[in-house]
Amino acid sequence: MSFNLNNCTICGRGCGVDRTKTFGFCATGIDSNAAAICVHKGEEPVLAGAKGVCNVFFPHCNLRCLFCQNKDISTRDYCVTSSPFSSLTAVVDRIEELLQTTEKVLGFVSPSHYAHTIPTIVDRLHADGFNPTIVYNTNAYDSVDTLRELESYVDVYLPDFKYCSSDLSGRYSSAPDYFEVASKALREMYRQKGSTLITDDNDIALSGLIIRHLILPGCVSDSKGVLTWIAENISSNVHLSLMSQYYPIEGCVLPDQLYRKITSEEYNQVVEHFYDLGFHKGWIQDLDERSYKPDFSKKEAFEHNDGQ
Repeated sequence: MSFNLNNCTICGRGCGVDRTKTFGFCATGIDSNAAAICVHKGEEPVLAGAKGVCNVFFPHCNLRCLFCQNKDISTRDYCVTSSPFSSLTAVVDRIEELLQTTEKVLGFVSPSHYAHTIPTIVDRLHADGFNPTIVYNTNAYDSVDTLRELESYVDVYLPDFKYCSSDLSGRYSSAPDYFEVASKALREMYRQKGSTLITDDNDIALSGLIIRHLILPGCVSDSKGVLTWIAENISSNVHLSLMSQYYPIEGCVLPDQLYRKITSEEYNQVVEHFYDLGFHKGWIQDLDERSYKPDFSKKEAFEHNDGQ
């Protein structure tokens, strides 16, 4: 694999720092670390099934979303050495432990800046006799070249297509070029997987593309723009996961409109637009559905939500 960390461009930000000597925007070096590895039953049914998915949460991030629900591990000041998964062996051992009790689905969460570690982890799992479905659960701020390098390793792409407005993405996620970068990444994911979601006899995903979009308060026009772009440039046959679970994060400094949840009027407008565009595959989260807020101080970060 040709991941160059000496002049790092493996994610969509492409800041070009030498990660063997210093940290770039993502505040990440070259090691195979994980902030948390746990079972999550709140993902899309085709991924979680009855037993849940084994999710690997990577530390830090290549975005700075003001409303990040994983802020305990995504900020620059998160201490990687505080995690018990600060070595490749520890990461693989924990994954193998959980794969024996889950739906044999392995999700890499916020993987863009850790893409170079995925082939190594997957190869180790295969060598040990584990062959889970690999889910690339990303913010879509990804490098097309990196996605091409990962093509033989990723089974299911699960990108969150956040914005079409450069103003919103700049103010909310420190990435004014988000749409430009993410739209190219989505085209590449679609090239690799198309619009067919392949499942097994138990309706668990084996291969495909699922695009997520989180509706933000006060941003209905942007949500409509995102859905319109997908319909016109990807396909209205692709699986979408339309999420209503936004909630203000305690302790975060937010613009006024982000201090509330979305309203039923906002929700209904976006859902109506979803159907008007001809989308018919995927999932629409109920407005009153609970939020799956993780507690990364616990070994099972979603235990309080998943009812485990």
